[in-house]
Order: sequence, then structure tokens, then C-alpha cells
Amino acid sequence: MDRILSSQAASHQGEEIQLAGWVHNLRNHKELQFLVLRDRGGLIQAVAQPDSKVDLSSLGKEYGVEVTGTVVGEPRAPGGVEIHLSSINVLSVAEEPPLEINRPKVLAKTHLDKILDNRPISLRAPEIRAVFEVQAVLVDAFGSYLRSRDFTEIKSSKLVGTGTEGGANVFEIDYFGQPAFLAQSPQFYKQIMVGSGLERVFEIGPVYRAEKHETSRHVNEYTSLDFEMGFIRDEQDIISMQIGLVGHMCAAARENCPEQLKLLGATAPEVDGKIPQVTFKEAIELLEKEGHRCGKKGDLDPEAERLLCAWSEKEHGSDFLYVVGFPLSKRPMYTGFHEDDPGTSRSFDLLWRGLEVTTGSQRIHDHGLLCEKMRERGLDPAEYDYYVSVFRHGMPPHGGLGMGLERFTMQLLGLANVKQATLFPRDRRRISP
Repeated sequence: MDRILSSQAASHQGEEIQLAGWVHNLRNHKELQFLVLRDRGGLIQAVAQPDSKVDLSSLGKEYGVEVTGTVVGEPRAPGGVEIHLSSINVLSVAEEPPLEINRPKVLAKTHLDKILDNRPISLRAPEIRAVFEVQAVLVDAFGSYLRSRDFTEIKSSKLVGTGTEGGANVFEIDYFGQPAFLAQSPQFYKQIMVGSGLERVFEIGPVYRAEKHETSRHVNEYTSLDFEMGFIRDEQDIISMQIGLVGHMCAAARENCPEQLKLLGATAPEVDGKIPQVTFKEAIELLEKEGHRCGKKGDLDPEAERLLCAWSEKEHGSDFLYVVGFPLSKRPMYTGFHEDDPGTSRSFDLLWRGLEVTTGSQRIHDHGLLCEKMRERGLDPAEYDYYVSVFRHGMPPHGGLGMGLERFTMQLLGLANVKQATLFPRDRRRISP
């Protein structure tokens, strides 16, 4: 007899089937014994009736078991069916779990440190596992959308000899006796590959930021979803590409993860092809009308992002908002700018539900201008020749963006902390598991 998944049982009513998984819960009701089995398909109820001679009394939660029985319709059971057991085989025994993984709303009712300290076990909780099932769909949708638009996936090195933004906030390591760094971004490599002739590239990979923050929105290692495209007219080409991309990712979550979204009480918005935009100057004016002055000169602080998204929801019915035209002084040295207003960059942030989830821009493609901007930031172009050299040989107008997978997941699912959307978070105090 071939095993099936719990999610397939409903199509086998009246048949004898076999499943394998973990004991999620146990309970007794008069003469009946109930077992809730958990496998990668979900949860299913199994019943040991008095005449079955199946005894569940020796089982404990998280035992690994193989069960055989007949599928019977039961509207009150998960999935609308239950299994009337004919046999059960214990595959592995288990100690009592260190936290209540079968508890409803475990994310909200269990301290985050306890969840993360017991990560190998807490991942078994259906609610927690659902976060990463949705996240896997988002990664797949990101890649599939860009491939359908002729982007090529690349994988760049995470060991680099220079920092992408001049060496600030980088983890330094000993590389066979010489200094090296963990990559902050695949930015330089993306641009090199645009210039290689591929023109459109994307990367899904880890990045590292040695920032000593303690917030609900930051981790020191995260997965960056990046793309870069050549022969653009300006940054609006990048924004247009991302609008379609974000819409596709949200649609994929709705289509492939309805049960996970329901379990987490989350909604994936429909993106109709338009997201409102304001300039940075307009954003500051809107904030001042609300009585808020940004603590970060030339940038937006968390409260500003929240207020701007509330404004976008009220005025445009959108929980997304692009802020464009940030001051050039607050953007990386490779950022393009408006010729008629050199102090204003061709960069943008995408805000979603009160939080920045993307930063992108048109880049400088002129070799001489790039070197000039590097020197203005105290950088020696000669030290970055592996990167600068491609600009000497005909670099097209180009640009791109990066967004953190974990932060995007957090906003989609309405989670309170980005660590809840990070499989094995790394912060100032956590390097394990």
C-alpha cells in the first residue's frame, strides 16, 4: 500500500489508506481515542474505535508514526474527513516538546526568544511553518516573473575585497592572511553582468550588514531579492518592472497558499498595475502637515514611513507608496541624478503597510562621472578597478533594486518582527541555531 498525504485523504473516502507523520495532538472522548496526525500536507484526525483493538494510550506528542485506516467523512474534522484506524506503527519516540507547538496562535502567544531558542522544534508548529511555505512561494514567483521577462539568474560571490558602499558596516574576515568582507550587496556584480551583454539579471542570495541595531525590522543576515536591467530610459522603467513583479508575487501567494494565509490571518493585496508616487520633497511637506519632522535629515524615519502609508491608503486606497527623488547625498555613490537638479537622485523607496521594503535607482553609467562621484565620497576608483573597468568599455544606462525577502514576507503576513519571517535569524546576540 502506497502512503498518501493528509491533504489527499478526502479524495479517498471509503478506501483504506496509509499515512506517516507526527502525533500533533491526542485526546480521549468516552470510549473513543483521537489522534491528530501532522505531515507536510497538513493535519488529519484519526480515531481508534473500541472494536479496532488499536490502543493510543502509549503514544506521546511528536512521536513519529505510520497509521493505516479507512477514510470516513466527518464535517467537524480538519479537511472534512477522518481516519478510522486499523493499525498504528511507532517509528520514533519523542520527549515532551519544549514549547506548545500545537497551540493556536503560537506566534502571538509565545515569546519570540523561546521560539528562536527552540527553532528546530518550533518550526513544526503549523502556523510557524506556514510562514516559510509562503516565503518559498514568494521566492519562486520572484524568479519566475523575471525569467518570463528575459532576465538571467546569477550567483555572485559573498566574499569580497571591498565594501559595496565603501567599507562601512561590513563584516571583516581573515582570507588567507589578507582582509576580506562578507558582501553587503551583489550590486557591483549585477552591474558588471548588465555590461557583459546579458542586460537583464537577477539574484536571490544572502547579504550581510554589520549594523548594531536592535529593532523589529532588521537582521544582520538576510536574503536579498535583486534585479538590474540595462538600456532603461530612467528609474520609472525599474518601478514599472517592480509593480508587475510585486503584483505577481502577491497573486502567487493568494493562489498557492490560501490555507496558510487563512491560518495566519493575512491578506495578499491585488496590485492593479499602478502604485502612487510622491517626491521626497512632497513627502516631507505631507509629514510636516501631520506635525512630524523626520529625525533623519534627507531620509525617512520609521514613523514617517508609517504616516506616509496611512496617507496613501486614505488618499489612493493603496497600502503601497513610492517615494522618489531622495537627496543624492544620502544615496550610494553609483546613484544617478537629475541633470536639471544635481542634488536630487534618481532613486526611490517602495513603502508597504508602513515600512520600506525596497530601495532602487537608476545608476551612473558614465565612467568619468562614476569616478568623480567615488572620489567625492573618499573612495579611490583604482581600488575598485574590477568594477570600474566595465564602465570604460561602453556601459548602457541601467538601474535596479533590492528588497529583503524576510521583510517582504513580514509585511505580507502582518508579522510583528522580521525575525518571525527569518528561518534562522542572525542579530547582535544570536548566532545559533
